[in-house]
Amino acid sequence: MLFYSFHLLRLTPDTHKHVLSFHLTFLPVSSTPLHITHSGITMLWVKAFHIIFMVTWFAGLFYLPRLFVYHASSEDETSKQRFIVMERKLFWGIMTPGAIITVGLGIWLITYLGSASLTLLWLQLKLALISILVIYHIWCGKLVADFKHDQNQHSHVWYRWFNEFPVLILVAVVLLVELQPV
Repeated sequence: MLFYSFHLLRLTPDTHKHVLSFHLTFLPVSSTPLHITHSGITMLWVKAFHIIFMVTWFAGLFYLPRLFVYHASSEDETSKQRFIVMERKLFWGIMTPGAIITVGLGIWLITYLGSASLTLLWLQLKLALISILVIYHIWCGKLVADFKHDQNQHSHVWYRWFNEFPVLILVAVVLLVELQPV
């Protein structure tokens, strides 16, 4: 089996250089690196599904506020009822399962890494941002209920700004995970 690994190492104080390396490693098909298995389950699969469900969750977090923009602008009852159904299905059918599975798999990954990983500042910041995102998710659920009960109090312009918040969280989380700057 052929494994590719690509590394971008940061500026080191002793060499004052950036190091960029690309490695090709040939391993027998039967060999599995020990550091990626846990109780017979490959942790790379857990990580992959964590990312897949994170993408699912974010798709909903990006689309639901856009539906709110259109819903807040709609005038006729038929459109309003259609948006109520779309918002409910998106929130309960895609976003919430995506959020629950993402968080669950994230907890599994942290458990695998051990409690020492919780001392890493980049991970603490990521968890704080995810906590804020969960609050945003719950707020979206409240807004779904407000629209359902015809109690919306915001304009379509407000929802356009509301729609931008998860983008900021996504950029920050990806940068923290990939760069691990602190």
